[in-house]
Amino acid sequence: MIRSNRTAREIFDEARNNPARKRFGFGGKPAIVNVDPQKSYTRPDLFETAYVTDPRQMEHINRISTKARDRGLPVVWTRVAYMNNAADCGVWGTRTDTPDSLQNIKYGSDRHEFDDRLDINPDVDAVYTKRMPSAFFETPLASFLTWHRVDTVIVTGGSTSGCVRATAVDALSHGYRTIVPVECVADKHESYHFANLTDLLIKYADVVGVAEVDTWLDEYEG
Repeated sequence: MIRSNRTAREIFDEARNNPARKRFGFGGKPAIVNVDPQKSYTRPDLFETAYVTDPRQMEHINRISTKARDRGLPVVWTRVAYMNNAADCGVWGTRTDTPDSLQNIKYGSDRHEFDDRLDINPDVDAVYTKRMPSAFFETPLASFLTWHRVDTVIVTGGSTSGCVRATAVDALSHGYRTIVPVECVADKHESYHFANLTDLLIKYADVVGVAEVDTWLDEYEG
């Protein structure tokens, strides 16, 4: 094991500026998968569980989602919620039991609601409620992407170290080129955020600036 006194951000910047492996690259047809941009995780003014890394995160997510939608590309939104008695939370919900605990995100509650700043079109966007970290686990996402002949998944949302990472790893495992725009993901602490971005960059995904996603979508012709 290599030991270092550098910060997680410094290690990420070095890995990003000196790539050791070639990129997966954008394929022929992407989908935007926005993982859990719900108030429980995006509104620290309301909930202790929430976090902000880039203050423009919701703006960036809206912009690339709108560009994708305008080009006839799939846009997916996920959020977490559980039954009132948390009977569907599984072992994940046994670790804590406080008002801000995971299993206390109830269907229809304020914590279940998507961030008000988001532009979601329920007529054409896929919206799923999930119970576990990955957006692929026990949701229709895999079959939805297969039907739309997607080969690239652009993952946004939070947390970087949790549900974003789980979704990105599952996307790769399902055979998708996986893209994570830095400004579109967030975590509770910069150490978790940048350490997991480094791991994703080295192993599982292309971690890029959102401007690169914007440019690619602008040039997309289908």
